[in-house]
Amino acid sequence: MKKFTQSSSAPLAAALGLSFCLGLALVAPADEPAAKPYKILATTQIPAIGRIDYVTADSVNRRVYVACGNAVSIFDLDTYKLSGTLERASGHGVAVDPENHTGLVVGDPATFFNTKTLEVIKTFPAPGADGYLFDAATHHFFILSHRAPNLLVVDSKDGSVVGKVEAIGPNGANAAVEQGASDGEGHLYFDVANAHHIAVVDAKSLKVTGHYDLGEKGNGPAGLAMDTKNKILFAMCRGGRGGTPTCVILSATDGKIITTLPLAGGSDGGVFNSHTMEAFSSHGNGTLSVIKEKSPTEFVVEETVNTKAGAKTCTLDTKSDHVIVITREAAPTGGGQLLDVIFIGR
Repeated sequence: MKKFTQSSSAPLAAALGLSFCLGLALVAPADEPAAKPYKILATTQIPAIGRIDYVTADSVNRRVYVACGNAVSIFDLDTYKLSGTLERASGHGVAVDPENHTGLVVGDPATFFNTKTLEVIKTFPAPGADGYLFDAATHHFFILSHRAPNLLVVDSKDGSVVGKVEAIGPNGANAAVEQGASDGEGHLYFDVANAHHIAVVDAKSLKVTGHYDLGEKGNGPAGLAMDTKNKILFAMCRGGRGGTPTCVILSATDGKIITTLPLAGGSDGGVFNSHTMEAFSSHGNGTLSVIKEKSPTEFVVEETVNTKAGAKTCTLDTKSDHVIVITREAAPTGGGQLLDVIFIGR
């Protein structure tokens, strides 16, 4: 039988290895570098004839839609340049179904069109049309109104009106519906500015299934963003007369308010970026509030970005993580107005 002997250096090597491992364990991990601040990356200007309201990004097909006066201007999300115009289509903004390549200019009348060819397919009445929501789960466009019916439901495949919700306010009252959000699982949420609450609607039955009171600080909710993974709503509130603009953060499951945070101005639009876990609120005073979701129970105002006066609504390009806002300003030569499409990123 052979006799095996241990090398005299083995215990030393083992000890050194253990010491090295312990040393690694005791070294504190370096702090993560702070994210770069947001800034304006580019501004595209074209002549503006008429009013503007909302802006919509189609991240899949790389387009941005802005309804301005009697036409819709379409911009390329990668080059920032004007890429097309839909003539004779007036409204507050454009809802888009990226899969079916259809769009709906939300006005009265509403204009249903092909987003590839920019061909108008049909028009139909939409009394009081204001905001809009596209629900990818049902392939429905929702036209939001400040008068009955508060929701008009349109099939995004053929443009047919398939349903409506007459009154969405508490106790079946008529209400001023501003913005909506979908969790992709059959639940829709709408902020009701004049009732200071969130209405919950079943996407299939079109029944109002709940009302979430925002309390005293939730005055005039006009922007609504949603973290669908954690089922969290960000109600961006204007504050009303003498009130403070506030973001009310609440559970989409039961309406329980988690916390409130100050906004830099009266909101008219909100979006949530699931890549960066940030909510954005755009304001007419030329600011954009960025709220960081550090965890489902911890939120902070991360920064305030200076945009331009009048840039009160926003949209998100989920591919580039850019936020887009729009406004109008006087042309430097004094000849009319310019439409500004402002791209914000890091």
